[in-house]
Amino acid sequence: MTRRLHTLRTLALAAVLALPAAAAAQQPQAVTLEDAIQRALTVQPAIVSADGGLRSASANRRSAFGAYLPSLSTRYSTTRVRVDPNEVRFDPNTGRLLSPSGVAQTAGFTASLVLFNGFRREAQLRATVASQNAAEATYVSQRFAVTRDTKRSFYTALANAELVRVSEAQVRRAQQQHSVAVEKLRAGSATRSDSLRTRVELGNAQLALLQAQADLATAHANLGRAVGAEGPVRPRADSGLAAQPVSVDTAALRIEAQNRSPLVEETEAQAAAARAQAWVSRGLYWPTLTLGYSDSRRGAKSFALSQTAPDPSWSLTFSWTLFDGFGREASQVAASVARDVAEARAADARRQVDAALTQQVAAMEAARIRIDVTRSSLLAAEEDVRVQQQRYQVGASTILELLTSQLALSQAEVQAIQARFDYLMAKAEVEALIGRTL
Repeated sequence: MTRRLHTLRTLALAAVLALPAAAAAQQPQAVTLEDAIQRALTVQPAIVSADGGLRSASANRRSAFGAYLPSLSTRYSTTRVRVDPNEVRFDPNTGRLLSPSGVAQTAGFTASLVLFNGFRREAQLRATVASQNAAEATYVSQRFAVTRDTKRSFYTALANAELVRVSEAQVRRAQQQHSVAVEKLRAGSATRSDSLRTRVELGNAQLALLQAQADLATAHANLGRAVGAEGPVRPRADSGLAAQPVSVDTAALRIEAQNRSPLVEETEAQAAAARAQAWVSRGLYWPTLTLGYSDSRRGAKSFALSQTAPDPSWSLTFSWTLFDGFGREASQVAASVARDVAEARAADARRQVDAALTQQVAAMEAARIRIDVTRSSLLAAEEDVRVQQQRYQVGASTILELLTSQLALSQAEVQAIQARFDYLMAKAEVEALIGRTL
């Protein structure tokens, strides 16, 4: 058993020494929280997609405005005609004599304006305006979502870095205690069981350090992905992380969330767009009235407007689809279904924000209280370890009592870190819900 413990200790120690060397060789760049958020807001696919949706919505709104303007088009064609020099031929368009190498040319201009189309233009304009508002709300919602996720990655990396320091301190304490146990064993004031227990504790501490370093490397990689870096990125703590937790007014936050939550604004704008689109489908039952103008000019040989014959014309077209195989009915039903679904999602979004806010505010308050409790527990655990070390050195305490105190100290350090970063993560969730920073 002693040989196996010695082998385990050797392997763990080698791995612990190898990980820092590999990390130092890679040298991840450091970013502050603000830098990480700004970089994430430029590279995350959700933001790129939301920005593209906003540009598309703006283009659709411009197109809806363009429906009130006339459509313009022009055309031009030229035809070379080969004729027999002994044969007399005339251009059928102009009546002119064609030469042996005649050229017939045609130019035209057409304009059309929809005077009435069953109020579809008006409904489409309202729909595009609502869609643009929805796209803007989606963009804001995605910004806060990306900000929240980036903060989560940033805080996770910071927490894991502190957990690595805790594990390193645990390894140092275990090494120190193992040395004391070995010296006491040599002096005859301790048993071989004490030496073996401290060696096991040292091996466990080294394995915990390995796991903490692996978690830290993973967190650095995730943070690098979040900010768009090619490789791991480590967080740089700034002054914002040192702020003391404060209690919040839950009632005021609830009202604010219902009024300005990005998720609520996004779903309500989508519901407004769906209602407007339903009116567009109803316009299919109305007739369409279109005014048109066309001007064609034709000529031979060299083309010039002064040499051609104008052929302008005006038209007024009335069209009314009386039956299209129930296509209009299908469109109206589809639009109505989309409207009902969008309204249901908007109502559910309000309930979702309310429930999530309740959960995250409770998590903030619980973490705030845990921070105070764990701070006191950490001070007590540090003092208990100091006393137990002194008692063990003079033979007034057993190694088991000392190891129990050291384990309690490590747990208190971990709980203190978790409480602080649980508060920060719950705060980030609340900020994403209400659409502003606290």
